Amino acid sequence: INRWSVTTAAHQVSEGVTPAAESLAFRDINVTINQYACLYSYSDKVELFYEDDIPALQMQQTAKRIGLVREMVRYGVMKAGTNVQYSGGTSRATVDEGITYNGLSLMARTLIANHADMKTSILKSGPSYDTAAIDAAFFVFCHSDCEHDVRRLEDFTPIYKYATGGPVNPYEIGSVGRFRFIISPELASYGDAGAAVGATGLYSTSASNIDVYQMIVVGAQAVYDVALNANFDVTHQKASTKTKEDPFGQRGYVGASFWSAAVVVNNGKMGVIEVGVTSL
Repeated sequence: INRWSVTTAAHQVSEGVTPAAESLAFRDINVTINQYACLYSYSDKVELFYEDDIPALQMQQTAKRIGLVREMVRYGVMKAGTNVQYSGGTSRATVDEGITYNGLSLMARTLIANHADMKTSILKSGPSYDTAAIDAAFFVFCHSDCEHDVRRLEDFTPIYKYATGGPVNPYEIGSVGRFRFIISPELASYGDAGAAVGATGLYSTSASNIDVYQMIVVGAQAVYDVALNANFDVTHQKASTKTKEDPFGQRGYVGASFWSAAVVVNNGKMGVIEVGVTSL
């Protein structure tokens, strides 16, 4: 499913003869869509007497929280991809290095061999001083703890040196070769899951074994999000609203819900690099 199966003999035609027409074969991907929700409550006393607008604050928190839930659904699916590299080792338990340029090059080689397309196009150079052109690139999603090591990589270009275009996300920090890096503090590590710390200089929660971080590398058409609606609505039912279940209007609710699922459709077009990070 990663590549064309093409032979020149099958495409050779005779003079004046129209070749037989073919049709596309479609592959259905089945995925279970789940519903996710969060709900806050407050009392009529809070609505009447509290000096701050608690319902408004709850609505803000609901929007942030439910958005994070959606992101974690996607991250969880991508982290479970089967195309995995282990920095310095052959399993999570043997990871004993941080991210390296060679490790990134190996992932690029693997994805390109599987005919993965880049997620972004080339950003051309411009006339401004000390700016750089940026290669067409795969996205890399990683924990914010990885930022220090990424910035130290050979050929790292920070976003303020992009000659044209701009970051694809507010948390994009820059590019290295065929990769553009987006950080998030939500992509938590596996504490003490790697090799012994020893003299590696890598971070460990308990100073015994290295904490292992996952760098999710994504090409085009590798993973999809299935959502019944692109957005979600925040619901607010005021405490003063009297219902059969609450005849005196004593309870108010703020919440939101959505239906969603994410699925990796082609593990050959995305990958995960498991790494340690430098202890600072």
